[in-house]
Amino acid sequence: MADELELLRSADPVPPDGPRFGDGPLDHDAERRLEQLLRDPGDELPGRPRARRGPLSDRRDPEGRLPGRVRALLLPGPRRVRMAWGLVATAVVAALTLTLVLSGPSTPPAVAAPRPLVVETGSTPVALHRMAELASATAGTDDAPRLRKGTHVQSWSLGMSDDKPPITLPEERIVRWRDDDSHTELVVATDPRHPGRPVLSDEGGEPHLVDDGHVLLDRTYPPSWSDAPPQSPPPRDPARLRAYLMEAQYTDTPLSTPELLDAMATLLDNWTLGSRESAALAGLLAGAEGLRPVGRVTDRLGRRGQAYVNDTGGVRRMLIMDPATGAVLGLESTLKEPDPEYGVEEGAVMSYSAWMR
Repeated sequence: MADELELLRSADPVPPDGPRFGDGPLDHDAERRLEQLLRDPGDELPGRPRARRGPLSDRRDPEGRLPGRVRALLLPGPRRVRMAWGLVATAVVAALTLTLVLSGPSTPPAVAAPRPLVVETGSTPVALHRMAELASATAGTDDAPRLRKGTHVQSWSLGMSDDKPPITLPEERIVRWRDDDSHTELVVATDPRHPGRPVLSDEGGEPHLVDDGHVLLDRTYPPSWSDAPPQSPPPRDPARLRAYLMEAQYTDTPLSTPELLDAMATLLDNWTLGSRESAALAGLLAGAEGLRPVGRVTDRLGRRGQAYVNDTGGVRRMLIMDPATGAVLGLESTLKEPDPEYGVEEGAVMSYSAWMR
């Protein structure tokens, strides 16, 4: 215990004798150390190696069970880890009954988990380096999109608990920044696969059905600014972008392909990339190991894209890119094997994000 306390004291971002204590903002290093303290305890304390966040299957105990801390996770839509609160039996019955009444007997329930994206039969895969060349060729033209701080993303995330059925929460999030460095955030519960039908939300800590378009958050934040990734503008060069994403993930160790895809999602949850930034990202992804082209897909917003798959551990990650511009459209994570203990089947969509302009 003494060693642990000493580690925490040494990581204190605002020591009592610090020049900024109590009378000014934290400096850049202090902000980084504070952020590290707010992450998983012990992962990134000084003197201790950083714990890599692998897929769920990599965290099982010798008997094949997921640790309780992981089993309770609500896997991120816009990369935000939240706790999944289980449904009591009566709530499950009420939710399913209400869904069937509102949806009708011949249509799938609105609370059903999305099916994994399917690659079109006979479609021709496009190599990632070719996609990077396409992104570079379209960058910088007069009508090319420009970088904009903020995001517009539709996400689905699967919540699991030890003794309750898994649930899928669909949300749409829009973040817009103003010239004075203030910003607004709007989050609504909605599923574009079933327009106008109720969807499941965990607003208030207990899952329940809400109307399509129900506002979960509508907030304006005061001016704020940071020169640390992912708040600072992303660079337009693949090598510099790699360093930027490593800093955003609080590591100086090269990112594995799953970690790179997670870092990419963090970037896209903060910025709407312009053509030059998309070209840098495509160039970086083209060098990722184990990210192979599989063909054409139609994403959950009806957009055509080229799909690239990475299989690591028990998780399959599918990256979807715009075949015309090389911009990233979406990222899907699915389980490659079932987990009967939590009622999760093989191919279950753990998380999905679809980014828009």
